[in-house]
Amino acid sequence: MEPKTVRRDDGALPARHIESDQALNALVAGTVVLTLEGALPVEFINPGDRVITRDSGMAVVRQVRRRFRAMRAVSIRAGSLGNARPDQDVTLSASQEILVRDWRAPMLFGASQALVPVERLVDGEFIRLLGVIDVETVELVFGAAHILYADGLELASAAAVPA
Repeated sequence: MEPKTVRRDDGALPARHIESDQALNALVAGTVVLTLEGALPVEFINPGDRVITRDSGMAVVRQVRRRFRAMRAVSIRAGSLGNARPDQDVTLSASQEILVRDWRAPMLFGASQALVPVERLVDGEFIRLLGVIDVETVELVFGAAHILYADGLELASAAAVPA
């Protein structure tokens, strides 16, 4: 699938969205998300709560979908994506979209920043495939797609619900 390029007028490399055929932008229970009420485990977030987002500053949660599922997972070691990024060891869905804004974006994706499935970053040492695991996932759904701050990472929210 050909990646979409997001136009920028500042002369910098463009941003890219590398789409996944099966994006699962659902957070594993225990993931800490920044909200206007403070940092909360995702399973304590409810519809109506206000979550801090990179793209709009704040967004109101419209739906929360909780599910136990078997999913392909990736483990990211604390600090392996930058200074305290993530701030603890993290487990994510292999297809969870993550915003990459460090040296990896131009080197791997030819852009100043890229929204990519985390499995595209697997290096076998710091970012590892775990195979299929059973976990509880929580999807935070908004009126539009957003980038959330979760465990020190910038992660895409679940697909938006139409107004």
